[in-house]
Amino acid sequence: MNETPTVLWSRPENERARTPLLVIFHGYGADEADLFSLAAQLPPDFTIASVRAPLAAGPGYAWFPLRNDLSYSVSAVTESAAAVELWLDAVREQHTSVSLLGFSQGMCMATSLLRHRPADYAAVVGLSGFVVDAEGDPFFDDAAVAARKPEIFWGRDQADPVIPESAIEATNTWMHGHAKLTKVLYSGMYHGINAQEIAHVGEFLQYKVLNPS
Repeated sequence: MNETPTVLWSRPENERARTPLLVIFHGYGADEADLFSLAAQLPPDFTIASVRAPLAAGPGYAWFPLRNDLSYSVSAVTESAAAVELWLDAVREQHTSVSLLGFSQGMCMATSLLRHRPADYAAVVGLSGFVVDAEGDPFFDDAAVAARKPEIFWGRDQADPVIPESAIEATNTWMHGHAKLTKVLYSGMYHGINAQEIAHVGEFLQYKVLNPS
């Protein structure tokens, strides 16, 4: 993803200056339109940018290739995250802060960006996903993350049929060691997003980014 990614914006360019930015990362096989409808349910103060992943996958796109068992190459994750970071660096200066929201594979992207440069982000929202195993890759500065303890919202359903239990356990361990964690479980949502969760995400963004104590 060396060229500028395809992005859906909630505001025209001339109305974005001095607004907080929320960047949305869709899941595997989806596209930038998939989660864009959430914009209307989140605090209107934010400018929302929903980004299309670079790789064709199924009916949509993927941030990095996934094998049938949902395993992946860490180098593919970091390459994709670094490309998004280049785009972000070109737009972040006009915004008062940058927060990230990722669903499923998009949560891998949001948390990987945070783990590279934790000081760059006001908060991260992860929905029905996981954090990748860094495998010692220097892209992930987890010591800096642990020192900073960033605000992270993690929502999921314990009956999610998609994310492996091993990935959930590893994510839980990582979150408790590195973040100020707001963790909420939802029943009957499976591998999805429901209205209650989005209401909670809106409250989290309101209190952690717009009106931090």
